[in-house]
Amino acid sequence: MIEHRSDGGGPAAAWVRLAGASPAALATGAELVARWSEPHRHYHDRAHLAAVLAAVDDLASDAADPDAVRLAAWFHDAVYDGHPGRDEERSAQLAQARLPACGVPPAVVAEVARLVRLTAAHDTLAGGDANGAVLCDADLAVLGGPRDAPGGYAAYAAAVRREYAHVPDDLFRLGRADVLRRLLATPSLYRTARARELWEERARANMTAELASLTAP
Repeated sequence: MIEHRSDGGGPAAAWVRLAGASPAALATGAELVARWSEPHRHYHDRAHLAAVLAAVDDLASDAADPDAVRLAAWFHDAVYDGHPGRDEERSAQLAQARLPACGVPPAVVAEVARLVRLTAAHDTLAGGDANGAVLCDADLAVLGGPRDAPGGYAAYAAAVRREYAHVPDDLFRLGRADVLRRLLATPSLYRTARARELWEERARANMTAELASLTAP
């Protein structure tokens, strides 16, 4: 298998290493980079894409098909209009429309679309779904980032708030606190042993601290 590191050469180079340099692949890569660069994105942007791809690299040995997971990472928030569920469905449909022309086999296209749809609700992940576990863990890796580092947990939380700037502060605090409580109530945030080792402890500390700040009198 080709050795992948998704941070070298930027997103376009990472896409070419994954999908090749055919005209269709180059056009799709340019479209995806443009989508991830849309100005209304504050968290679901190119930095998030790069972080998810890097996390997939860290967990790749746990995947049944690491490249299918990488393709799903590229598409998982390719459509982002702030409509949970619908965005993931449209992103999956985009993958189904673009990948065949890039030479991706039908079975892999179907797997990529399945994985993209899975990110709409991580708790629907079935046991034994190795590819799904790696993608979901990579998508949540930001929760275990150093709190005050550039691109870390505090920056993530602030970016999420900016994406919901249209929501009044009191309603946002209630909704965000509910999300954090549900995540913290799970026996484990991550499905792979490697992700638990890398991120579980710090993720719980980060979320507990944010929850306390949201619910403070």
